[in-house]
Amino acid sequence: MKQLIDLDKKHFIHPTSSIKQQQEQGAKSIIKEGDGIYLKDFNGKTFIDAMSSLWNVNIGHGRKELAEAAKQQMETLAFSSAFSTFSHEPAIQLAEKIAAISPGNLNAVFFTSGGSESNDSAFKLVRHFWKLKGEPQRNKIIALKKGYHGVASASTSATGIPEFWEMADLTVPGFIHAESPYEQGTEKSIRSIREKIESEGRENIAAFIAEPVQGAGGVLIPPDDYFKEVRQLCDEYGILFIADEVITGFGRTGKMFGLEHCGVVPDMMTFAKGVTSGYIPFGGVVVSDPIHNVLKEKSTGTLFHGFTYSGHPTAAAVALKNIEIIEQEGLVANSQAMGDELLKGFKQMKQQLDIVGDVRTTGLLGAMELVEDPETNKRFSADLKVAPEVIEALHERGVICRAVTYEGTDIICFAPPLIINKTQIQTLLEKLHDAVLAVQKQLGDRVSQ
Repeated sequence: MKQLIDLDKKHFIHPTSSIKQQQEQGAKSIIKEGDGIYLKDFNGKTFIDAMSSLWNVNIGHGRKELAEAAKQQMETLAFSSAFSTFSHEPAIQLAEKIAAISPGNLNAVFFTSGGSESNDSAFKLVRHFWKLKGEPQRNKIIALKKGYHGVASASTSATGIPEFWEMADLTVPGFIHAESPYEQGTEKSIRSIREKIESEGRENIAAFIAEPVQGAGGVLIPPDDYFKEVRQLCDEYGILFIADEVITGFGRTGKMFGLEHCGVVPDMMTFAKGVTSGYIPFGGVVVSDPIHNVLKEKSTGTLFHGFTYSGHPTAAAVALKNIEIIEQEGLVANSQAMGDELLKGFKQMKQQLDIVGDVRTTGLLGAMELVEDPETNKRFSADLKVAPEVIEALHERGVICRAVTYEGTDIICFAPPLIINKTQIQTLLEKLHDAVLAVQKQLGDRVSQ
């Protein structure tokens, strides 16, 4: 174990991690194996994976069906390029399947290796679309504050969390951020988007992008009417609407795709994560028939955009088996039912614990806010981050979870695998109650001192 920790420090630069903490304290846990909703580390400790690792292990860990699907495809055709109109059966079948389960007229798919690539691809495709339509000046993208769309150059620029811009002082021109509805409400957010369109010039706006639920922003769920208003606004100004379903897709919210809760169909939809339950990197962009028709009818020459692994046959085979499992095991419905159980437990804790503020779920995507005063929603002082303390207390109790502390918030996020059952939900809730109570007591002790 010590050898692994030392090698980790010496050779492995971790994504979205504290390099200083890694060097001083070593890896938080070195995970050895996974089974269902559980992970086990090299010390033999078992954890409930209450985040599906990175919101993505939808069907749970250790599913041999996906390993077998990968094995069979690798033995037949592990990889073959899809450039220059070459094709292969797994990608064709997967494109057909995704078209079949996608809302409305979203029927054609461009494949990528993950969510950041998917959103970057969507931005390039919408700009290409407008060039083909004879409106090349339409190249600006409106996104929302607190939205998260990835860490490639353009997707970082679309992300509405400044910490991601500041890391390398890198943003791409042409991205504008409007107020989100989660604290401002539908009316103020729609007004903000409209003001951005008018100030930039409607003739210059290519698209609007948003997550059905802002995940990394803190599991921020919009008002019920929000995306209907967004759809109407985009139609009014002739702007394309991109739905970022990277986190919310494939059953996470209790529907196959998050925007289905709103009865709204976007012009483009990006996906990744849950499409393979994280067993192999994969993603894509689904485009509507009108967009695809323009690409087919007006394109000349080569579409100069593509990734080596676009449509990777092994990844496509794994995705097909993953979607089959989601459907056959009724995991979309289970996500809704278990999400209701999770919310019930959250609400009980809100009544029992002094520092629990707003609680919310949509399917198995949930959040608990920690506040100094739940009655007034007064937050803790800026120099006191309570959610990370709860995350540490959960870790001690065998739960892996995630904190969000942007702009003074203290939010604990939850996204357990869609296979979780009622007994496991209850165990998770008991551990959460104990962790929050322990931190609450520590805060009280500090104040009394």
